[in-house]
Amino acid sequence: MAYLTINNLHKRFDDHVVVHDFNMSIEQGEFVTFLGPSGCGKTTVLRMIAGFETPTSGRICVGGEDITQQAAQKRGIGMVFQSYALFPNMNVTQNIGFGLKMRKCPADDIKRKVAEVIKLVELTGKEGHYPHELSGGQRQRVALARALVVEPRILLLDEPLSALDARIRKNLREQIRDIQRRLGLTTIFVTHDQEEALTMSDRIFVMNQGRVEQEGRAEIVYTEPATEFVARFMGNYNLLGAADTNRLLGLNISGHLAIRPESIHVLDGHSQQDGTLAGTIRQHQLLGNIIRYQIESAGITLQVDRLNRTASDLMPAGTEVRLQISRDDMREVR
Repeated sequence: MAYLTINNLHKRFDDHVVVHDFNMSIEQGEFVTFLGPSGCGKTTVLRMIAGFETPTSGRICVGGEDITQQAAQKRGIGMVFQSYALFPNMNVTQNIGFGLKMRKCPADDIKRKVAEVIKLVELTGKEGHYPHELSGGQRQRVALARALVVEPRILLLDEPLSALDARIRKNLREQIRDIQRRLGLTTIFVTHDQEEALTMSDRIFVMNQGRVEQEGRAEIVYTEPATEFVARFMGNYNLLGAADTNRLLGLNISGHLAIRPESIHVLDGHSQQDGTLAGTIRQHQLLGNIIRYQIESAGITLQVDRLNRTASDLMPAGTEVRLQISRDDMREVR
């Protein structure tokens, strides 16, 4: 039996429906991500799980217990916000221990538990510092420690890394995932960042306009998008309509054909290999370890990614090439 189950969750603000019949189940210890653009309903679902918003209809159960109408402080759920939400007049130790103090835990227990979680999030030596004396990454680790110290049965993370720079964000997401695995903590992570979702998640729920467009393991959601929205949102897919698909590949489809840019192989323009397409490079972008080309074939512009191994790999605009696309790398989406 799943640890967290949500059945037909629905949320309306006045005449505006923000969550439509949301359903999901999560196993204990699983790391799940809600991925989608701003305004798609992912944070609203998180707040209903936490108890900060009341569902218009639907049911939320944890460990077989219906918590839909239960007060937030009685749910045993920890939440970390994008804005840190630290008390500016409290130091690291006081901020982390605040929840335990409100529960009237013995002082010795508070001291021990706070010391343990400070070590866990690698803030040793910062115990007496105040929020304004900490970096953004350190403040977010204080917020994470404050959620962990009360030993929640579920941890909710609402875009906790979006305000941080790229290097700190990468380090902190690795740390969060490591802590989650060590504690075996059931976790739901909300983000609009595809890379975060792909690198951190056991499963991803891609959301759009209050609904789940697709749910599954990260590698499945990325390589096998179920809808046009997922294909557009999950990366830089080439999406071809029915007419373009027929003109370029001679295939008859009713929806769209999705082709990943890294699955299109570029061959020398003089290649005689069967099944290849003639193309001309129009422009390129250098993206660090990736060179992203815009290649025109049969009047259709395709995006193609190649590894950037050396400077000599770069092909200038106007270069004639042949393109090879495996049928296994094409995905028809609705």
